[in-house]
Amino acid sequence: MSQKKIIHIDMDAFFTSVEQRDNPDLRGKPVVVGGKPGSRGVVAAASYEARRFGIHSAMPSAQAYKRCPHAIFVRARFEAYREVSAQIREIFLEYTDLVEPLSLDEAYLDVTDNYKGNPSATLIANEIRSKILKSTALTASAGVAPNKFLAKVASDINKPNGICVITPAQVIPFIERLAIGKFYGIGKATEKKMHQLQIFNGADLRKHGEDELIRHFGKMGAHYYHIAHGRDDRTVSPHRERKSVGVENTFAEDLTTQEEMERVLRGLAGELERRLDKHQLVGKTVTLKLRYADFETITRGVTLHRHESRAPVLFRTARSFLEQSEALKRKVRLLGITVSNLESREGVREVQLWLPFGDEESF
Repeated sequence: MSQKKIIHIDMDAFFTSVEQRDNPDLRGKPVVVGGKPGSRGVVAAASYEARRFGIHSAMPSAQAYKRCPHAIFVRARFEAYREVSAQIREIFLEYTDLVEPLSLDEAYLDVTDNYKGNPSATLIANEIRSKILKSTALTASAGVAPNKFLAKVASDINKPNGICVITPAQVIPFIERLAIGKFYGIGKATEKKMHQLQIFNGADLRKHGEDELIRHFGKMGAHYYHIAHGRDDRTVSPHRERKSVGVENTFAEDLTTQEEMERVLRGLAGELERRLDKHQLVGKTVTLKLRYADFETITRGVTLHRHESRAPVLFRTARSFLEQSEALKRKVRLLGITVSNLESREGVREVQLWLPFGDEESF
């Protein structure tokens, strides 16, 4: 049985990073997403600048204000966070369908066998982080390891904007050095009980037998025993079937002419056709995504009469939305095309019976 290659991707201070990205006045300042200080609300997220004052999620907003009176409190914009999360998810799906989201800002990926045929999970993790930065202007941290537990712990080691790789040979030394409070799933109460048993790190935990740990911690004792020995057989389980296939490009220099934008759309449509063909999928809904230089993002979609996957149709549909938008009057930093409302190609036989469009050869 081949060694699993698991990546855990975790966005850095996700909610507040989106707020700081979209509002330059917030950059470099302590930002808190959540309830106002005078309310009974709680902190949903805190920027790294705010965390230096001891502010953390689930803390009462009033307490956060006492710790940092000059912190800037903003209301959560979950639509914006969900949009970025969807972007990130599409990047993950370029490599594998074995993606298990844990929340809007983190997910496991099993890249043991991946679409790129890349044997290096480390290179894949860095590629993903680079694409996330280019696409969203946000940073992500990654953990790479032979199982989910270790990947999750590793992603927190070099935050923010870092990566930690644990090879099979490094598993036991890594665990032995790891402070017990850093073990994922061990909270403050369990950590305190571990300390009472003179268990301060993984090496200490490994000295205790499974039966003994079960006696002290119930059924979780068996879990602690296995992870102390580097064992975690849980699989990466996608929560739902793929609902869309998309491709997008963020540009180093903003696009300003219709010719440039159409050239990009042609390339995107061609790549999207290849991805759909790879999965033997066709779709009825085509959506253009467009982001301006000021990060304003719009999407325009239409449901076609038939399921499609051909690049010329995807291109023409996206181009029609482009012409209806303000793109030709403004600078554009991102273009993308997504196909949703998917069906298996085998289940939609009529897709092979349609006649080509007259200008298809010129695509």
